[in-house]
Amino acid sequence: MSSPTSDNPTPDAARSLNFIEQIVEADNQSGRWGLWPAGGAASTVACRTPSKPGDASHSISRAGKPRVRTRFPPEPNGYLHIGHAKSICLNHGLARRYDGVFNLRFDDTNPTKEEQEYVDSIIRDVRWLGGDFDPTTGPYAGGLYFASDYFRQMYDFAVELIKKGKAYVCHLSAEEVSRRRGTPQIPATSPDRDRPVEQSLRFFDEMRRGVHPDGSMTLRAKIDLASPNFNMRDPVMYRIVHEHHHNTGGDWCIYPMYDWAHGLEDSLEEITHSICTLEFENHRPLYDWFINAINEGRTDDGSGPWGRKIHHPQQIEFAKFRPNYTVLSKRNLLKMVQDKVVSGWDDPRMPTISALRRRGCTPEALRKLMEDVGVSKVESMIDLVRLENAVRDHLNKTAPRAMAVLRPLKVVIENWPEGKVDQLDYVINPEDLERSGESAKRKVPFSRVLYIEQDDFMENPPKKFFRLAPGNEVRLRWAYIIRCTGVTKDASGAITEVRCTYDPATRGGDIPLGPDGKPIRKVQGTIHWVSAEHAASAEIRLFDRLFKTEEPGSATGNWMDDLNPSSLEVVRAFIDPHVAQTARYHADRGEGDRFQFERLGYFCVDKDSSPGKLVLNRTVTLKDTWAKEAAKS
Repeated sequence: MSSPTSDNPTPDAARSLNFIEQIVEADNQSGRWGLWPAGGAASTVACRTPSKPGDASHSISRAGKPRVRTRFPPEPNGYLHIGHAKSICLNHGLARRYDGVFNLRFDDTNPTKEEQEYVDSIIRDVRWLGGDFDPTTGPYAGGLYFASDYFRQMYDFAVELIKKGKAYVCHLSAEEVSRRRGTPQIPATSPDRDRPVEQSLRFFDEMRRGVHPDGSMTLRAKIDLASPNFNMRDPVMYRIVHEHHHNTGGDWCIYPMYDWAHGLEDSLEEITHSICTLEFENHRPLYDWFINAINEGRTDDGSGPWGRKIHHPQQIEFAKFRPNYTVLSKRNLLKMVQDKVVSGWDDPRMPTISALRRRGCTPEALRKLMEDVGVSKVESMIDLVRLENAVRDHLNKTAPRAMAVLRPLKVVIENWPEGKVDQLDYVINPEDLERSGESAKRKVPFSRVLYIEQDDFMENPPKKFFRLAPGNEVRLRWAYIIRCTGVTKDASGAITEVRCTYDPATRGGDIPLGPDGKPIRKVQGTIHWVSAEHAASAEIRLFDRLFKTEEPGSATGNWMDDLNPSSLEVVRAFIDPHVAQTARYHADRGEGDRFQFERLGYFCVDKDSSPGKLVLNRTVTLKDTWAKEAAKS
């Protein structure tokens, strides 16, 4: 699967086409969707981000090429999550691969659950992930659209179906409709099905004008009450909802159902390939029925009694992205936010794209994961380790190195002169050292008193403990080799500091060579450190998975039972002064600077940071700690 803006996309010849790409290739070869006209990719409906002639220096020439137009159509009733990332990457990737265009469209047909906050967050997330939809900035961008901008056209189409005898107003309540749905062997019933067209037109007009209360009547399609596909048993097209809408305000009090709106939105935007997840496979016959019903009595040239035919896209279904140790239901995610199980939609433990960005995940890593997972029609669970590894792979190449001590233990270098500070060469990123030379280095201060991790010292160590212990030597990263000479304890017997000496001949961590050209001694352990005099204090947030089990709720039926009470630990750490001086949170991008703290993992600056108060999130450890724990059990 091509990603929105992959830095190193998989060459087309290096992988086989997924089944959706095979469909697109076949359509292009047959000319099913025609060719792009000269002058671009305008659709038949108003775009919120119209292109301006002459200002798109990035634009590509697609005139005469096969038409491919895709869309990502979220409902603004919550924040996007990692599952949506697959759809964004897939739809934008197809537009890129075939020189087509990609639309972002809000399916905002339910005012009771939709908010402007969600609209704004979705726009930020799609842009961050690389899903270019603004024609003024992206060559594959089709524009920003809202289903609510089409409400008048949808209403007119509904009136047309009533006049054609293919829709009617029903007075049954939602509960009564459900009771009358029948069984696979018994047809549904609907007492208003044969209502005269004139009555349905009058009632539908009254529904539109707000004459009737919520739930008192609906508009239903007249299809087949005995259909084995229950979606075809006279489904509801419109319901009455007296609620303020984020876009249209109080202009409407009837709102289209998803199945009615979905196909019309695609048609009006001239989408060629309408890509949905597998749960909509049984809805495809209804998608096609609605468009065919509108096109009945229409002709290609507009000479038919109902005018010109409307565009009929092709709906295609694929398996959604289902990660383990996670819940993705927006309803469940909203419950965690409302119940304050998490601090918000962007809590770094959440599976939302906003949370992943805040935690330090990169869009490149997320796109690479979706490319590696691929596209199929088979549902399967995806191990979260794959996301963590994708993040590690990208940050290992891009994140500058630094040192931090999360649980400090004081070390005093006894033979280091009081007040002396040495500025040592520190390699910012070994991955870039050969290419960048000296510019890949900076200075780090070294002094008499240091901090190391508590876990890097043991007074009575077991065998094969290669870190610091009485009489043992270790290498301080990029600094010197030190030897432990003793410890200092408090009245309770707890160690308060470790006493050491250093070898001046080992500056940079190198061991002097003997006459034979070999190191004069062997030191197996290397540990990180910070200078106590220069270290800055920072709040470090260490995250674990939000759930303890692969499939939350599988044992008890209640996913809340599997929440991990240890998913967040906050420590006060000492960090490299360079990080404190340079690290920033960039509100305009919604993300913080990222670092690799040696031996500890990857970290990023959190939005809670302020002058004098640095907060960092651990994005991911250097190694898969879950695999290690599983091996022990």
